[in-house]
Amino acid sequence: MSSIPQLPATEIRAPAGAVRRRWLYLILIVTLLFVLMPFLFWQATWFGRPLTDAQIEKNLADTEHPRKAQHALSQIADRMVSRDPSVRASARRWYPQVIALSASPIEELRLTAAWVMGQDNSVAEFHQALLPLLADPHPMVRRNAALALVRFGDAAGRLVILSMLEPYTVIAPQGGTLAQRLKAGDVLNPGTLLGRIEQGDKKIEIRSQVPGTLDRWLPADGANVSRGDALMLISPSSEMAWEALRALYLIGQPEDLPAIERYSRGSARMPNSVRQQAELTARSIHSRQLENRK
Repeated sequence: MSSIPQLPATEIRAPAGAVRRRWLYLILIVTLLFVLMPFLFWQATWFGRPLTDAQIEKNLADTEHPRKAQHALSQIADRMVSRDPSVRASARRWYPQVIALSASPIEELRLTAAWVMGQDNSVAEFHQALLPLLADPHPMVRRNAALALVRFGDAAGRLVILSMLEPYTVIAPQGGTLAQRLKAGDVLNPGTLLGRIEQGDKKIEIRSQVPGTLDRWLPADGANVSRGDALMLISPSSEMAWEALRALYLIGQPEDLPAIERYSRGSARMPNSVRQQAELTARSIHSRQLENRK
């Protein structure tokens, strides 16, 4: 009896249908990853996702992941402004932790805590905790604290608020050779990489601390700069200008009018809502000035 011939291993082939299924599964997995990864990133970074009380407690205590604590602070703020009195009352259990985080060495937590404390102007401890933040080294912490204090009827941060209508100056953190990355007119967010300062093989990043638009560089690209030199000017974002004008509507003084009236004339970089708020703010200051003269 003749034996059945065996094909060499190299000649064995999977059925065509199995190969097609394998490619189909691979394509489906890759497609799923493209959809799933952005969703998981969004889930991890979106502060609107509701948290349970236990999750808030856990996130507030997580010092290694500041964004988790920021998420918890955001959820506390949502409860503070809820229309449901019982929900508002539930937020009070975390007030001591909010105050503690306002003194955190992590600037993202200080600026978020400052914003949260402005949501309840009935708490004297919040008022007191906000005042030292007006001298914070980070500009966004100072701004959030100044705006929050307005809700307490406190104008202690008026000069900080007024500065929000002016270009922000970026200062060189170290000396070296300037390597510009962005150009005039580019829109910036906190954390945007503006350029670098090179010291031999060492490169020091320069990042924006405030939102806005790059107005202009002061030294030329490739120039040698020293620590403390002014590097660039950042024009205010429309959101920052609008918030400042709203606050000055309540606490602005006659000497603030020149800065305010620049916005009432309108600008191609600013939406009409900013111009309208500037007009309302200027009228409010004029009215208070007239009342004080009576």
